[in-house]
Amino acid sequence: MARKNFQLTPHFSYNEMTRSEWAQQHHVDNTPDALQLAALENLCRTLLEPLRTAFGPIAINSAFRSPAVNGGVHGVGNSKHLSGEAVDIRLPDLDTGRAYFRFIRQHIDFDQLLFEYNRRGAMWIHCSVCLDPRENRHQWFANYRVK
Repeated sequence: MARKNFQLTPHFSYNEMTRSEWAQQHHVDNTPDALQLAALENLCRTLLEPLRTAFGPIAINSAFRSPAVNGGVHGVGNSKHLSGEAVDIRLPDLDTGRAYFRFIRQHIDFDQLLFEYNRRGAMWIHCSVCLDPRENRHQWFANYRVK
């Protein structure tokens, strides 16, 4: 699928925030609508750009997921990835991950912040930011094990 790429914010692109290996492998569309695109831009502006300013380049595992992609990767049915309001951030190491987590808790108006890990040793930060900031719950878990 040929896709146009453009910057959502100075350091984060449309392709980066909508990329899905699962979607590519299964030829599934993962295109956000206008509201989901606005949520992605908000996520980049309010969370990712400040994080990048503080720590330098960061890597994204997953952001927007269409319903087909979310189902294919076994995401939860009410995932904020579906609305473009969530991102999973790749962690280079445990110490950097903990520093990202502390920074987000202290400086970002977030909905949910999870330091996630699995039994295979993979770890990442899941963070959601609601398009309407009044909906942000400020819910956080410093150690959240996933299957």
